[in-house]
Amino acid sequence: MPHALHRATLALHTPLGTPLAGDTLFGQICWALREAAGEAELSHRLDGYTQGHPWLVVSDGFPAGYLPRPTLPQHFAAPTDDPKQRKAAKRQRWLAAARSGEALAAQIAGAVDDATAYGKAPQHGMQAHNTLNRLTGSTGEGAFAPYSVPQTCHAAGQHIDLYLVLDSERVAAAEAASLLAAVGSSGFGRDASTGLGKFTLENIEPTAFAMPAGVNAWWTLAPCAPQGLGFDGRKSYWRVLTRFGRHGNALAIAGQPFKTPVLLAASGAVLVPASGFAARAFIGQGLGGAGRLSKAEAATVQQGYSPVAPLALEATP
Repeated sequence: MPHALHRATLALHTPLGTPLAGDTLFGQICWALREAAGEAELSHRLDGYTQGHPWLVVSDGFPAGYLPRPTLPQHFAAPTDDPKQRKAAKRQRWLAAARSGEALAAQIAGAVDDATAYGKAPQHGMQAHNTLNRLTGSTGEGAFAPYSVPQTCHAAGQHIDLYLVLDSERVAAAEAASLLAAVGSSGFGRDASTGLGKFTLENIEPTAFAMPAGVNAWWTLAPCAPQGLGFDGRKSYWRVLTRFGRHGNALAIAGQPFKTPVLLAASGAVLVPASGFAARAFIGQGLGGAGRLSKAEAATVQQGYSPVAPLALEATP
């Protein structure tokens, strides 16, 4: 099936209660499709999803024009004995997307921090919540105790890039744009009902990453499940992410809103194929189905796919 990479640019309008993670975005887009076209249409789109044939793969949200720094040991960057420089380097977690075809060392040398990538660094804070006891008209203890939840505030209109891999036989760019707009209108993630996670879609267009000389690895742009797919574990690098998923929409208030936890490789993983490099738009696998992921909805699936950028992983001593 033909899969094509697109870049969508969002403009954020309210704080985020949930990070813009690719697998979470995919789930909410599936709910948007179900609301727009019905459950039968969603089931049709998900046909073959756990057999390596996704209709849509969604990346995390990144500051416009940047990609997440690859998960690599320090020796891949210019070595330094100065602890202050090493600490500063950890904050430089964004690489310019336009330089993806350059040598790895040159890309890492141009890494920037949040303030540069976003224009103004996001602010992380806590939002107080109250639950009123209707009998007393006030807060109290236990379920009625005041509590706080984290949220992330960006500059008004902050531009965010998403990378979408579309199966052109099952979803057109115009429909993907409509589904993203629906998610942005209703709100993404936690506390969307109280105004968080609102965004508009500014643009969606085909795109491609340049192939660097000596390309031999994939650089992931979303959490993914690479297990058993023929990657060389001795040469690959990743951080383990345990996703404790929960249902959205109507199933969020059902009796069993939580999904089975899954182990993923976090965004920015560098995966080296054991049997040689071949061009592709995504890697990973679809998880779930047949009741493996959810007792509330047997057909539930989890995005274990990720859009990828090519990388030339240079040999090190």
